[in-house]
Amino acid sequence: MSRAPLSTRREARVRALSLLYEAESKQVEPSAVLAELPVAPDPYVVDVVRGVEAQRSQIDQLVASHAIGWTVDRMPVVDRALLRMATFELLARPDVPTGVIISEAVELATQYSTEESGRFVNGMLATIATVVRPPGLDAAGS
Repeated sequence: MSRAPLSTRREARVRALSLLYEAESKQVEPSAVLAELPVAPDPYVVDVVRGVEAQRSQIDQLVASHAIGWTVDRMPVVDRALLRMATFELLARPDVPTGVIISEAVELATQYSTEESGRFVNGMLATIATVVRPPGLDAAGS
């Protein structure tokens, strides 16, 4: 029974990634892509997509400050979307363990982006997590 929510959340992350990718490809706000959908997606998808949009400036500052030798705009689109999604979850979803957020982002990077993306996303998110979720504040630790 405990696997169903993880499976559903995983599917929600895949859907959120595709919507954020679509928004960036069309050069529109993610909420515009959500508004065009004939059927509303899972509430977690909406939360992540709208959250990334609402906190994009803060998220991009965090990502940029930890991306040594990279600008956010130079990152592959999928990596950028994954880093934004996972950073949003680290900031706004204390109910989701840090390890789950990072490992799912790494798996999605490995599946949908470049050969090096998994390692890149892992390193970036591990560093960001130490800043936004100091040890002892993680849901996994409780």
